Amino acid sequence: MSTSTKLVENVKLPRFVRVRQEFPHSELTDEEVLKIFNEQIKAMEGRVKPGQRICITAGSRGIDHMPMILKAISDWVKSKGGSPFIVPAMGSHGGAVAEGQKALLASLGITEETIGCPILSSMETVHIDTVDGLEVHIDKNAYEADGIILCNRIKAHTSFNGPFESGLMKIIAIGLGKQHGAYTCHAMGDDHMSERIEAIGKSVIRNANVLFGTALLENAFDRTFKLEVITSEDIEKREPELLKEAKAAMGRLYFDDCDILVVRAIGKNYTGAGMDPNVVGRCVNPKLKMGIESQRLCILDLSDESHGNATGMGRADFAPKRFFDKISMDDTYPNGITSYSISAYRIPMIMDNDKESIQAAVVSSLNINYDDPRIIVIDNSLEIEEILISEAMIEEARGIKELSITGEPFELEFSESGELLTTARA
Repeated sequence: MSTSTKLVENVKLPRFVRVRQEFPHSELTDEEVLKIFNEQIKAMEGRVKPGQRICITAGSRGIDHMPMILKAISDWVKSKGGSPFIVPAMGSHGGAVAEGQKALLASLGITEETIGCPILSSMETVHIDTVDGLEVHIDKNAYEADGIILCNRIKAHTSFNGPFESGLMKIIAIGLGKQHGAYTCHAMGDDHMSERIEAIGKSVIRNANVLFGTALLENAFDRTFKLEVITSEDIEKREPELLKEAKAAMGRLYFDDCDILVVRAIGKNYTGAGMDPNVVGRCVNPKLKMGIESQRLCILDLSDESHGNATGMGRADFAPKRFFDKISMDDTYPNGITSYSISAYRIPMIMDNDKESIQAAVVSSLNINYDDPRIIVIDNSLEIEEILISEAMIEEARGIKELSITGEPFELEFSESGELLTTARA
């Protein structure tokens, strides 16, 4: 028993109820996604010629339908007589090393076998332009190809706003730019990210043979609800319009605030920020207000799919030792150094176990009802259709039309070692 244990062991946690959050189910089936792609790709006729080597971008996110669409693009290139290959377009992710980036793709189901073409992973870049004082670099393999096809999800970013956030322009500027490109875009902080992504993205489109892009949009369940194939000439105009659609479809917590928010797991497979501030709040950019407000935030675990990358942990107040033991500094810190933002990479206060982490969050909060605290538990920031709320929040939940209480109050269940066994999803 630690000295911290003695300070929190008598804190009684409240009972909870399960709550369902309602979001529109607008997702497309696999068949519908492929049908849309096959129809829209017809407009790209003539952009790939026989004998050409064509680079296709693949990012580091777990994006719905991504392996399927990458294979469809690869097959289409082959049908035109071209030779496709995949390039990991993920800035400094994968530990900022070629082997790590290829391994990260494999963990997402993107391999030479599943896509049906080579994967050429390298951190080497080529300087192709200087714009607004910024050196523009792109992946050497992409630069030497006869054409580049972009593929990425368009969605809200977690630390900046602007016409270009996560999307096709970002996979050009930061993804294809590798560690150098990510470092360059972050060099003036989050307030200038969107304009830098735009400037570098437009430069690459002008100076490299970008053929077209395939954009995926996801709904509140992170399922594809729209796909659009866009010519390189139209990306600048079309992407900001699609970003507005993507933001309107995002999931969120319908409460404005709580005393304590408990996130059972964070990880890069859920969002690039580990836990999405559009859901959990605490954006690293203090000028932006997004997500729920909480006085204390606990994280309990790091997903296996994140491969030790604990990006986002610095926004939490407490975590158990089992979380700490999973952190790989080699996989986490390159992101912090590259992004010029270290606050999201600091280690929270480490408690012995999950239960003590939540108890510490309660006892360290100011001016709350300690006998009946307002606590929300979510499995992660991606899957939020089902959540847990403490009894103190039931009346508030009943007044929110998008919420429905699905059961009677119950006690959280913990293992003998203090690990939280109760999940938000029934």
